[in-house]
Amino acid sequence: MSVLASEKQTTSTEKTYSVFFLSDGTGITVETLGNTLLTQFDHASFNTTRHPYLDTADKVSQVVKEINRTCEKNATPAIIFSTLVASESRKIIQQCNGLLFDLFDIFIAPIENHLGLSATKHVGLSHGMGKLDNYQDRIDTVHFSMANDDGITTRNYAEADVILIGVSRTGKTPTCLYLALNYGIRAANYPLNTDDLNSEKLPEALKKFKNKLFGLTINANRLQQIRRERRPNSDYAKRSQCQYEVRSVEALYQTENIPYVDTSTMSIEEISTFILQDIPKN
Repeated sequence: MSVLASEKQTTSTEKTYSVFFLSDGTGITVETLGNTLLTQFDHASFNTTRHPYLDTADKVSQVVKEINRTCEKNATPAIIFSTLVASESRKIIQQCNGLLFDLFDIFIAPIENHLGLSATKHVGLSHGMGKLDNYQDRIDTVHFSMANDDGITTRNYAEADVILIGVSRTGKTPTCLYLALNYGIRAANYPLNTDDLNSEKLPEALKKFKNKLFGLTINANRLQQIRRERRPNSDYAKRSQCQYEVRSVEALYQTENIPYVDTSTMSIEEISTFILQDIPKN
């Protein structure tokens, strides 16, 4: 169980609600959409529980009992987001005492009416293998990003869709992996070190791939915080070093006309969205 709340401190006047995310697959889709909706309610906090792989009627019945116990204990109806596909499971979950949002009812029926087609209602398609070729492509791009992480090698850069650059600890590696796994993007990354920044020029290995470069930067105070957690009491984590690196890398981006984004307060998903807008469409 996790707690979702607004960024500001929860006050004594705020009420806590129980929220359940139900799926016969991973539950990633329903949890992401549900959490996105709940973040719009600043003055409430939420205890959230995800129940994935509810692939039998018995499992769904057990969850209904849990939801009903929670509602009785809290004297407040729980909020339930569901992407259950099986007809029997959907009938069972309707017996719960909470406020149910059946996302298939909300979205699938209007789409069926618009297309004049019936949904297949197969379980697990959104995060499953789907077409084997597409699945294999995603695996290949993940392998590519891992093999071309942190400047380990530059010999494959001609095959890259994008090459992320930036100083250490700006989010290059996780962003590359996210782009690979979710979008099939061949993303490499190259760390700009002090020698690179002192030269005030792009490293030779990057010059002929300038059209593929995308820069990441970060607030110097945030960078220092991250680095202190990794290497406390090191020159690497000194405020002056962080300030120098951030100032120098941003000057390099501007001089070389390289698009970049400040990752200080961004999630990996938000960073990736900016990058995707810049990658040329084939």
